[in-house]
Amino acid sequence: MRELVSSEISIEKCLARSFDTKHVRAALEHFRKMVERFQVSSWEDSMGKAGKFVEAVLKALFVHCGKTVPRSREFSVNKLIQELGQLNKSCCDDTVKLLIPRACRFVYDIASNRGGRHDSGEIDPNEMDASVSVSVCSWILAEMVRFSQRGLAPEAAKALVEGLTERKYPLFKEVDGRVYFHGKDASAREIALAVLWRNYPRRINKREVKQAMLRHIVKEHNADVALGRIGRFVDDDGTGNIKLLSSGLREAERIIASRSAMNN
Repeated sequence: MRELVSSEISIEKCLARSFDTKHVRAALEHFRKMVERFQVSSWEDSMGKAGKFVEAVLKALFVHCGKTVPRSREFSVNKLIQELGQLNKSCCDDTVKLLIPRACRFVYDIASNRGGRHDSGEIDPNEMDASVSVSVCSWILAEMVRFSQRGLAPEAAKALVEGLTERKYPLFKEVDGRVYFHGKDASAREIALAVLWRNYPRRINKREVKQAMLRHIVKEHNADVALGRIGRFVDDDGTGNIKLLSSGLREAERIIASRSAMNN
């Protein structure tokens, strides 16, 4: 997480050259949470944060163009996009008044319809919607950095943009009911806790947890040792079916946050 926070601070300094700091900070916070929720396969939550990110970005653009952001009750994403598009070219660059707002509208339309566009007989679109939302939001932030880079060393600006536009991947992948944890260099213990977290509050038999570790090319001896090491973090119903205690949930969330930062 430290790496991600450090990157946010650098991006914030860059964006503050052109945009209101309050709205920049809000946008970065929503962006960070959007990526975090995406990486743990919480698709609808990720899209919800994408919608909040868009709102904060549009407010930053609006203030940049010398406009006053409407009060909460009067705030409308579509209205702000429309007003930005009607500004004279002499007032604002096309990037600010047209290009970024159009990308924002695309994301907001997806976020506003999350979970409500399919029935049980269709492929669930939430994963692909969340994936494209994260990609477009990354592009929006990178474009804002590019626009704000004046006075910044070109190589520094390039590094920020490249970091933002790198494709983000979920930390978890389920294949025919088998869960995989894509935490970089994760240990057997970390894999076990992550898998238990992914399935919480459902209990899992220890054999399933061990099989999950073996699927990650963990040696059988190391998998057995890991099962012993996580004992204090789980409740066992007496038949080998286990689930995380509150201490286990906290430890798993710490691991996931750390691996998320490393993957970024």
